[in-house]
Amino acid sequence: MKLITEEIEKVKVITEEKNGKKSLFIEGIFLQANKPNRNNRLYEMKTLEREVNRYNENFIQKGRALGELGHPDGPSVNLDRVSHKICELYKDGDNFIGKAKILETPMGKIASSLLGEGVCLGVSSRGVGSLIPTNEGYSLVGEDFMLATAADIVADPSAPDAFVQGIMEGKEWVWEGGVLREQLAKKTYKRINTLVDQKSLDEQKLSLFQEFLTNL
Repeated sequence: MKLITEEIEKVKVITEEKNGKKSLFIEGIFLQANKPNRNNRLYEMKTLEREVNRYNENFIQKGRALGELGHPDGPSVNLDRVSHKICELYKDGDNFIGKAKILETPMGKIASSLLGEGVCLGVSSRGVGSLIPTNEGYSLVGEDFMLATAADIVADPSAPDAFVQGIMEGKEWVWEGGVLREQLAKKTYKRINTLVDQKSLDEQKLSLFQEFLTNL
């Protein structure tokens, strides 16, 4: 199975007050179905609806739906990088609207500071599944798709495309003993080609981005 990430560029920032304490939330479209997205992939509604129902039942309702700040390098949620908790995820037409509370974790405080300074942040869903080429030119996300998290918080979602697609999505993920483990894809040239084709990202910018993620 491939690691699959999808970016949504803008979310709305909400401040709510309860019992004299203010909390920061982000809200917006987290997932989209029935049309090719910016990564030229299409999710059928039945696939997303099934996974959102499972995610709601097993994670959101149990307070376990967490997301990270930045682009993780795999499908698992790293607790030391958690910045927010997803509170809601519901269907609205072909979209799934999500709402997430910014937490008082180290990464959450960074996200809160960025939002407070007016930085435009986006969200990136993360899951694993197969990709099926179609005659229409886009890839269909297979029925084996599993949603790992509905939203990580990302800054400038378009900037790290080469890093995400070339390195993260250039790997295969398999279930082994109940744990998702990484296998290098046979055609590793995909990683090289992706980086070369992204002319807007020179080597220095990519290196700085990797360093930024490492030091968060």
